[in-house]
Amino acid sequence: MKTAIITGVTGQDGRFLATFLISKGYRVVGLVSTGRIIQSTDWAKNFPEVELIVVDFNDSNSLANAILRVGPDEFYNLAAASSVKYSFDHPFETAQITAMMPVRILEILRNNQELGNVKFYQASSSEMFGNGATGQKNEDSEFFPTSPYAVSKLFAHQTCQMYRKAYGIFISCGILFNHESSLRSENFVSRKITRDVARIVAGKKRKITLGSLSPRRDWGYAGDYVEAMWLMLQHEIPENYIIATGKSHSVFEFAATAIKAAGLTSDPMSYIETDSTLIRPLEIEATWGDASKALEDLGWKPKVSFEELIQKMVAFDIDLETRSNLSSLLASRNKDEYSS
Repeated sequence: MKTAIITGVTGQDGRFLATFLISKGYRVVGLVSTGRIIQSTDWAKNFPEVELIVVDFNDSNSLANAILRVGPDEFYNLAAASSVKYSFDHPFETAQITAMMPVRILEILRNNQELGNVKFYQASSSEMFGNGATGQKNEDSEFFPTSPYAVSKLFAHQTCQMYRKAYGIFISCGILFNHESSLRSENFVSRKITRDVARIVAGKKRKITLGSLSPRRDWGYAGDYVEAMWLMLQHEIPENYIIATGKSHSVFEFAATAIKAAGLTSDPMSYIETDSTLIRPLEIEATWGDASKALEDLGWKPKVSFEELIQKMVAFDIDLETRSNLSSLLASRNKDEYSS
């Protein structure tokens, strides 16, 4: 049985990856901070097979003790600042976890002979491309980061290139474009849209409030993308790979598709309002990726389309609102019965 360590295991990608690896027969261990281990109340119910170890990610000794105790075959570093917006508000904290933690882990792998065969996956990001030259991005495209998150991701990404070349560590970096699911928080515009569409259907809201409607993103399904992470570490040679759908859609298109998926038939703009305070200090106008190398080397391609992704998310959030309304109704009835 192979053993995999995942950092960021309580996040969207970590949950999908843990489920995927368990289905492959892996022993899965998540390294988590004290705050994250208590943040997800449904963790024990949904992921009983995942072992959790509490560590201080800013303490190399704490990390080393945990990694040496587990003795992993594969290490998936998914931990990072929660979002681009968060990074503008908390640049120092973003750099600490997103840029510096991978260096600590790689130093542990380099300096401990018993960890010499560990394969390491680094979650890089399409945000690193920023507002560089227009056009579809591939593994050789230049980086022009435009946020503290992107700068931190690029630092970690370039550090991985150096450690792979200088020390021979098996390191593969996945440069993932936007990948979404119903496990996203509302800090991400994708989930904000589908949650608000569901609230409109439930009669709790009238409008979706967004910043700019014009930025274009390459949106895929997170469940597809974690398979690519695994495939990278099964490949004989460590490489960098773009993981993307190859298609871009605007924020407005995302919202309009969600509105249609919910069965709302009026003009989409009748459900949308804009607020300039929600626009990032530096916004990437358009980005999409070329994943042909992943297809050629790994046999990977996305399975879930843009429309299917949004349908999944909207259906989930409408069901969530329905269950919420039912719970409120039952609580109200119980209260009335108790009062009588």
